[in-house]
Amino acid sequence: MSDPSTDPSAKLPPTGEPTPRQRKKPGLGARMRQNAREIWIENKILLFGILFAIAFFVAFFWNQIFVMIRSGQAGVVYRPFSGGTYVERTWDEGLKIVAPWNHMFIYNARVQQVPDKFTVLSVDGLAVEVEVSIRFRPNRKDLGLLHKNVGPDYIEKIVKPEIQSQFRFILGQYTPDQIYTSQGFIVQTVKQGALARLDARWVLLDDLLLKSVKLPQTVAESIEAKLRAQQLALEYEYRIEAEHLEKERKKIEAEGIAVFNDTVTGSGLDQSFLQFRGIQATLELARSPNSKVVVIGGGENGLPLILDTRTDPSLAPGELIPEPTTADPAAGPTSTTPRVSR
Repeated sequence: MSDPSTDPSAKLPPTGEPTPRQRKKPGLGARMRQNAREIWIENKILLFGILFAIAFFVAFFWNQIFVMIRSGQAGVVYRPFSGGTYVERTWDEGLKIVAPWNHMFIYNARVQQVPDKFTVLSVDGLAVEVEVSIRFRPNRKDLGLLHKNVGPDYIEKIVKPEIQSQFRFILGQYTPDQIYTSQGFIVQTVKQGALARLDARWVLLDDLLLKSVKLPQTVAESIEAKLRAQQLALEYEYRIEAEHLEKERKKIEAEGIAVFNDTVTGSGLDQSFLQFRGIQATLELARSPNSKVVVIGGGENGLPLILDTRTDPSLAPGELIPEPTTADPAAGPTSTTPRVSR
């Protein structure tokens, strides 16, 4: 019987089986899956606990991890383990993922409007009540500095106090009369001063609207009475100027009439010129669309009862001249038309 250790045929594998060299080693992916399967089988309970803890952690800190910055807003991140407020960047709109130990502060970056009402003193110590409306917005690129140095309540800390300070400084140089009549100029002056001061504190002033300026009632009434008196004086000056112009106009008109009469008659008004004017009056009366009655005058010329050019030397000037009548029994009593002798 042969020895297996010395028999070469004994070292050969069974027929059809590959040699160790012929066997292929499993790939990296297969080995990893196999290792993971073994770990899962051996540590199933521990892995379930870890997954549950991670899910609980994410659910608990969901609002701090996933932050939605809505339209018209901007965000500033505070990092307690990395230097505090991050001032180099401002987060824009959209969904942001933040580490749960950090905190995102959201600001309204739109134009805002706040009313304000306060009391100031004029140059003579009179209390003046001022009501304004302030339009502003935070400077988006410097929002980190605004948050770090002032905070979310910057409206009460910066915006309103700066506007009030500027109004007190400017109105303190004016009298009540000047405040009442120069409100537009005062607002522009205050706006220019507040614009620079707010810009240095990371806030942009859009506009400043003055709603009302209330003086004490007695002062306001006296100022209104003074303004009415001034307007009345201006009205009288205008009337006097108008009367002077009317005087000049009438003077020129009289000179023109005198020149006309001298040109037409040669020596003022005479009977032929007066008769000519009577004919013109009759024509105008006839052309009038509102004429309903035609008046026929008496005398030699038969002109309307506008002018009687006849004279009677036997009567005194201004004495009535009786119109001659013709007795007609059928016509009844007759009447006379009085005329004034020249």
